Amino acid sequence: MEFKEIIRNRYSCRKFDGRQVPAEALAAVLEAGRLAPTAKNLQEQRIYVIQSEEGLRKVDGITPCRYGAPVVIAVAFDKSNVFIYPGDRRDSGAEDASIVATHMMLAASDEGLDSCWINFFDPDKAHAALGLPDNEEILMFLDLGYAAEKHEAAPKKRKDLSETVSYL
Repeated sequence: MEFKEIIRNRYSCRKFDGRQVPAEALAAVLEAGRLAPTAKNLQEQRIYVIQSEEGLRKVDGITPCRYGAPVVIAVAFDKSNVFIYPGDRRDSGAEDASIVATHMMLAASDEGLDSCWINFFDPDKAHAALGLPDNEEILMFLDLGYAAEKHEAAPKKRKDLSETVSYL
């Protein structure tokens, strides 16, 4: 699929049919995340593939937004391995993890998978439920699978570029 088609047609799937994700499709999604750029190439992302019944039950206890997806990817980052930007006010953790997650989400579409970016959860509850190390912070969950009913992407109501872009 052409990249322009992927970004035009991708939507957040909120009802999965439960079919398993083929191992090769999941591997392609994970590889896209691995290849994503990170500040200073620190690669501080930590990816957790949740597909066991026990793991999915944990996700269901963390968020109501699994929507029956057979695979959920938790994207976290190592807070002790981030680049601190000049001014000491920001670091690369959340931004790098977002780039990784976005690469995986778009790769999922390219593999014919549907997905949903989930950030409706309590990070502390999620951290405890998954038993992550203290130095890691969860950014988001990515539901993966096949839509129960294929939908065309809803017309995206987007502001005109003139409302969001300035030329200096």
